[in-house]
Amino acid sequence: MESAQRNRLPVELSVNNIGGIDRTDVSFSPGVTVLTGRNATNRTSFLQAIMAALGSERASLKGDADEGSVELTIGDETYTRTLSRQNGTVVTSGEPYLDDPEIADLFAFLLESNEARRAVARGDDLRDLIMRPVDTDAIQADIEQLTTEKRQIDSELEELESLGKQLPELEEKRTRLEGEIEEKRAALETKETELEDADSDVSETRKEKQELNEKLEELRETRSHLENIRFKIETEEDSIEALEGELDELESEQANLPDVSTDPATDFEQRFQTLRERKRQLDSTVSELQTIVQFNEEMLEGTSPDIRAALQSTAESGSDGSLTDQLVADAETVVCWTCGTEVEKQKIESTLEQLRSLRQDKLDERSELNAEMKELEEEKSELEAKREERQRVERRLQQLETELDDRSAKLDDLRDERAAVTDDIDSLEQEVEELEQEDYSEVLDLHREANQLEFELERLETDLDDVNTKISNIEDKLVEQEQLEEQRAEIQSELTDLRTRIDQIEANAVDQFNDHMASMLELLDYANLDRIWIERTEQQVREGRRKVSKSVFNLHVIRTTDSESTYEDTIDHLSESEREVTGLVFALAGYLVHDVYDRVPFILLDSLEAIDSDRIATLVDYFSEYAGYLVAALLPEDAAALDSEYERVTEI
Repeated sequence: MESAQRNRLPVELSVNNIGGIDRTDVSFSPGVTVLTGRNATNRTSFLQAIMAALGSERASLKGDADEGSVELTIGDETYTRTLSRQNGTVVTSGEPYLDDPEIADLFAFLLESNEARRAVARGDDLRDLIMRPVDTDAIQADIEQLTTEKRQIDSELEELESLGKQLPELEEKRTRLEGEIEEKRAALETKETELEDADSDVSETRKEKQELNEKLEELRETRSHLENIRFKIETEEDSIEALEGELDELESEQANLPDVSTDPATDFEQRFQTLRERKRQLDSTVSELQTIVQFNEEMLEGTSPDIRAALQSTAESGSDGSLTDQLVADAETVVCWTCGTEVEKQKIESTLEQLRSLRQDKLDERSELNAEMKELEEEKSELEAKREERQRVERRLQQLETELDDRSAKLDDLRDERAAVTDDIDSLEQEVEELEQEDYSEVLDLHREANQLEFELERLETDLDDVNTKISNIEDKLVEQEQLEEQRAEIQSELTDLRTRIDQIEANAVDQFNDHMASMLELLDYANLDRIWIERTEQQVREGRRKVSKSVFNLHVIRTTDSESTYEDTIDHLSESEREVTGLVFALAGYLVHDVYDRVPFILLDSLEAIDSDRIATLVDYFSEYAGYLVAALLPEDAAALDSEYERVTEI
């Protein structure tokens, strides 16, 4: 709340042709400023001028002017707004205080037509109103994005966990291979020693020994080549088996995917067109209703001088006083601006309330239409995703079939090569047998055994290299695990914050309303009105064609009888004063929940006549604690009840 009080600078306001104001320059100080005067003294127009400078679109151009302007100066900062009539409509320009005035229109500019004030009297959805400034779609989009990121990290962590489980087995295999290699090396050394001893005992010619050694070397290399071919065959067979398994899985996945052969955009466009056309019609109706409501509100406020002048010229010459005086002097009747006859003001206000209700109904219908269009868009996106998934599966199936054909052909070639090499080994063994003599048989056996040991040692060393490479790769990847886990924890924390943000705002709004309402009722001392409070519940509601769970704010009224027993009443039975106070407190709850005081340090109050003077004074005192500037438009008798130290503005 410090920000509401930090801007303690004087304010200067210059107004031209806004509402019923021709021109005025007014200065006021921080704190409470009271605009005191009778009706039709441009107090509401002055508040609208402040609103315009602060960024609101809810200010009207003087009826006989083509252009109006407002200049608001706070300390050394100046904010401007210009209203111009162009092609039958009023457009705005300039550099106002706020870029987006929605939240201030809802909870800071508390004139008679303020939605937060009217929502209580009309029984509107209070939850939707308090949550309107919250971009729930953006929050949901953030949730979906973070969920996708978390899912990807989970997948990577699962892969790393699986790799980590492989490490003990690989390390055990490495130990076993190292032991086998040591054994093979020892056996080879022993065999080579035996071979050297045997060679020294055999006398043979250099030529015979060389030829025999060459044949034995060739036989060893051929056998090694055969073993490599067998290894490649096993590898290809394993690959083919894996590909066939993946092929079966994809074919099963393909069978479960719908056959979306056509572009979903073609099918959905006509349905979208129908919904868009209906939305355009609703937009037009809402705009027309807004114009009608605003015009009638201005007429009730007496801020359309051209029409007042025209009515005055047709008024009966025998009437006492000016027509303007007649319009405002009698609180019960006014001169109708459509037919010129005197009618009850309550009837016009009742008709105006019906128009507001119709406008709200159309806004609700437009919201439902937007939800249906969004649902249709999601359905279209889902179909497109399924179509893309099926295309991906079909592409992968084609790739697998091609790869299977290639590997099968390669497997056939390897088997042919294996047969040829086997024949070569048979021939070499026969040649070696022919070279063998009785005296060399022991030496030849030792050569064969030594060759076999060398081959087995080479294979073991190759396997050990493969195992070491796999272990090294896994250990490198596991280094990323801690970082991924930290990243996942951060995302989870963000998700928790996003998923609870809406709930926290709703709960805070209810608490703020209930606390301030309790304080106000205690201060205002309404007879037999014990408590007004909001209960937050979950209900199933329809959005488009779906039912979803949604928070609902239920307003409860508790009264006490003369016998001190309590009972629950309805909002319809509240007095006009009680309803107005409830609406104002609800607006204050929104002002505090959304930290409006951080964006605009103003609260504007108008049309408090339904509340008695002493209670108005209490309410102004209470609200003044939460805004740097509180400007209230009051009748003289109501203003008299306020603290005399509050600044007064009597001339506008």
